[in-house]
Amino acid sequence: MAQRKQAPARAQLEAIARQITQAEEVLNVGEAEILGVRQPAYVNAPGDLRFLLMKAMEHAEKEGVIFEDQRWTFGELVGRSVAFANALIQRHGVTPGTRIALAMRNSPEWMAAFLGVIAAGGVVVPLNGWWTSEEMGFGLSDCGAKIVIAGARQIERLRPHQASLGLTLIAGRGELDDVADTFDAMVAACAGQEPPAIAIDPDSDFAIFYTSGSTGSPKGAVLTHRGAVTTILSFALLGASLRLANNDEDFTEGDPGVLVCLPLFHCTGSHAVFLLSLFSGRKMVLMRKWDAGEAVELIQREKLTDMVGVPTMSHELTLEAERRGVTLDTLQGMGTGGAKRPEAHVEKINQVFPKAWASSGYGLTETNALGTYNGYSEYQAKPGSCGLPLPAVTFIKTVDEAGNETPRGEPGEVWIKSPAVFRGYLNQPEATAAVLTEDRWFKTGDVGIIDEDGFLFIVDRIKDMVIRGGENVSCLEVEGALAKHPDILEAAVIGIPDERLGERVGAALLLRDGADLSDQDIIDFLKPHLAAFKLPDRIWRMDGPLPRGGTSKIDKPGLRKMLLNDEETA
Repeated sequence: MAQRKQAPARAQLEAIARQITQAEEVLNVGEAEILGVRQPAYVNAPGDLRFLLMKAMEHAEKEGVIFEDQRWTFGELVGRSVAFANALIQRHGVTPGTRIALAMRNSPEWMAAFLGVIAAGGVVVPLNGWWTSEEMGFGLSDCGAKIVIAGARQIERLRPHQASLGLTLIAGRGELDDVADTFDAMVAACAGQEPPAIAIDPDSDFAIFYTSGSTGSPKGAVLTHRGAVTTILSFALLGASLRLANNDEDFTEGDPGVLVCLPLFHCTGSHAVFLLSLFSGRKMVLMRKWDAGEAVELIQREKLTDMVGVPTMSHELTLEAERRGVTLDTLQGMGTGGAKRPEAHVEKINQVFPKAWASSGYGLTETNALGTYNGYSEYQAKPGSCGLPLPAVTFIKTVDEAGNETPRGEPGEVWIKSPAVFRGYLNQPEATAAVLTEDRWFKTGDVGIIDEDGFLFIVDRIKDMVIRGGENVSCLEVEGALAKHPDILEAAVIGIPDERLGERVGAALLLRDGADLSDQDIIDFLKPHLAAFKLPDRIWRMDGPLPRGGTSKIDKPGLRKMLLNDEETA
C-alpha cells in the first residue's frame, strides 16, 4: 500500500522560502507603507485580487467547480464572473466602492458573484447564510449595502427589510418572483464583454466579513485587497517551498482537487479553499450540506486530494471511511481551521488514511485567515500546536497585560502583524482601537504559548466566546437575546466541552419567581433572534443569583467549574 511522502524539515523549508522570495519577483520582500505603517511586505505583489482571474485562466480548460449536476471549467467560472461584473455596472449602477451583500449557500453562482463584485470594483459583504431575518437586517443596516445577491431561502428572510432598507434583491440561483434581477439574466446580457477597466488601489477595501466576538452583535471586519493578496501569496510561497524541497516535483500526486465543505462566507472557506484554488488550479467540489457518507463518495468519485474542514468534519469522515473499509488513496491532505483538532483525531487519521497528511492552521477573519501553519511530520510531532508563522511577512508574539513580550514557554495574549491585518471594524472605532496597536499589531484575544522551537500553542481565550464546530458564538449576544424574555432575570452563557463539536453552547438562567419555562419554550423564544448554531444545547436553572466576582461581573470561570463539575458527577 502506498504511503505518504516524507516531508522536508522546517529549517530546510525556511531556507528554500528565503531563496524563493529573492528569486521570484512577485514574492520579493521589502518594506512598504501600509495604512500609515511601514512594514515588511511583498513589494511586487499584484495590486488587487483581480489577478486571480488571470491565474484561473491559466487553467481555463480544466474543471474548476463541481456542484451536483453543474460542472464549470475555470474558464467558464471566470467568464461568468466578468459578465456579472459588467452587468452590475450597466444594469445596477455599481461604482468602485459600492457595497454588495451576498447571502447564499455555497454554489458556483456564489463564487462567480463574489468574483464579479470584485471585478466591478465593489466591496463584497458575505452574509452568514444561516442568519435569521433579524440578524440579516442588522448586518445590512450596519454595512449599508443596498444590492443583495441571495438564494431563495435567504430572500424570504430579507423581504421584511426590503422597503425599510431600500434593498435591490437579485436571485443568485434560478428564477424567483418579485426580484429586481437574476444571476442568469445578468450573465446572459453581458456575456463575452471585456473585463471592466477600473483602477483599484491595493489598500482599498475588497470585503466586509462579519465575525462574532465578545461584545454582542457581529462586527464587520473590513478587509483590503493587499491583505487578501498577501494571504494567497504566503500560502503559494509555502507550496513552492515544498515543491523545491521535493526535487522540483509536486509534493502531492495527481490532479489537485478539494472538497469544499466549509461555508464560503467564512474566511477559511473563501481564502484558504476558494481563492487559493483559483491560484493553483485546484478543482473544487462543493457539498450542499455536510454529510460524512456523501463526503466519502465525492472524494472517491472525483479523486480529490484535499479536504479542509473543522475538526468535527475530518473526524466524522475518518470514522465513516473506516466503517466502510476504504482508505481514500487519492486523499493527501486533511487540513483544519476554526478550532483545535484533538490529538486523538490526528492519530486516527494516520491509521485510516495511509497517504494523507493531517495539518492545522491558525488565523482569524481580522487577519484574512493568515497566521500559522503546522503540517506534515511536524504536526505529528506537535499535534497540539497550530504551528509556526507562515513565511515570509507574518510575525507573531505573545505579550503580557502591559504589552511586554513574554518569554518562550510562558503564556500571553497572541498578537499578529502582517500586511494581511484588517483595516478595522466597520462603524466601531473604539472596538478597532482596542485590538489594533499604533504600529498595527492585532490583539487576537487568544492566550498562547510559543515553545522553544517557535511553535504556537493556543491554551485559552480572553474573549467571551464559544467555538461550536468552527463557528464563533458570542456569549454576550446569546445572553442579550435571553434577556429579552420577561421571565428571565439573569443569564450567563458558557462553552461546554464536546468531543464532536469542540464546544456546545450552555446557558445558566435565573428565572422570575413563579415562572415555569421549559427548554423548548426558551429555544422557541430565541429562534427568531439567533441562528440555529447559537442556540443553547444545555440549559441550567439556578436557585439564586448567578455568582459574581469583586467587580460585580458574573464569575464565568467559577460558574463553568460549578456547572460542569456537577454534570460530570451527576
